[in-house]
Amino acid sequence: MRSRLATRSARLVLTALVAAALTAAATTTALAGSGSTTDAAQKDGWGQVCGTTDLTFKVSEETQAGGYFLVAAKAKPGITCYLEGTIPSASFGSAPDTQASPAEQAVSDTIKLSGSATAYAGINPKSTNTNYGKELGQLIIAVVGDESNAVAFKLPRTVLVDEPITTNWHANPADAVPFTD
Repeated sequence: MRSRLATRSARLVLTALVAAALTAAATTTALAGSGSTTDAAQKDGWGQVCGTTDLTFKVSEETQAGGYFLVAAKAKPGITCYLEGTIPSASFGSAPDTQASPAEQAVSDTIKLSGSATAYAGINPKSTNTNYGKELGQLIIAVVGDESNAVAFKLPRTVLVDEPITTNWHANPADAVPFTD
């Protein structure tokens, strides 16, 4: 049978653990919420990293560089998040050979998305100069690391897919043109 002192000590330890957990939760909420504390923290590199479900995507077909798809990503209303300057996770189907590879080296730029701020990536379905490939009519997009929430877009036409490539996320759409060698 436990003594009253042991029971009281156990309650004090439990209370201290709960208090520490609540303090940690309050700190996390302050960093992810809005206000001057968040703005200062985000300017120092802290803040919410964009997930696929934080964004809305728009896909348009472009003719430059032999033709590609321009993906525009914006934060949903009320969300401020940061998108790293890496490539999006993009594929034209579920087969591994329809996954887009990087068209450029990763950059360390981070794009703040909020309101009308937009990030752009260019995706070329065919980087080879042959008549080979798979005919596909869907583009699947996600933030890298959040592929379980991917969004699928029906393309305006069936495209020939062979060694697809993608640019990094950029703040300027002119920088998101996927040139091939």
